[in-house]
Amino acid sequence: MIQQEGVGWRLAWDGDRQPFSVLVGGDGWATELTTGEAEALRDAVADLMAQHAAVADQLMAEEAIELELERQPWWLAIEGDRHRWSLRVMLSPSPGQRAVEGCWAPDSALGFTQALQQLFGQP
Repeated sequence: MIQQEGVGWRLAWDGDRQPFSVLVGGDGWATELTTGEAEALRDAVADLMAQHAAVADQLMAEEAIELELERQPWWLAIEGDRHRWSLRVMLSPSPGQRAVEGCWAPDSALGFTQALQQLFGQP
């Protein structure tokens, strides 16, 4: 079992727990994901962070930005500035499956996204 946490976020993986082997959580909430859902989240977060990095240097210090990305089964958004941002995610799986919505505040979003990339490796 691998477990990581920081201020306002949690991330755990236990390959023996199937089908929901990954736990993600924020301030006051947590949910379990399948490995496939978690890997899809990792890939979508990496792409959203790349989009943010591509425009961050073009933003003035006081300028705010909101970026969204939809890649089934995930919808993600970041909102903030070039240095700090919050992350919101929504899982909309196939009919008859569960749905998830969660967010990480600016103080925890970067730590969570970095841990997610490290846990599953780069896409």
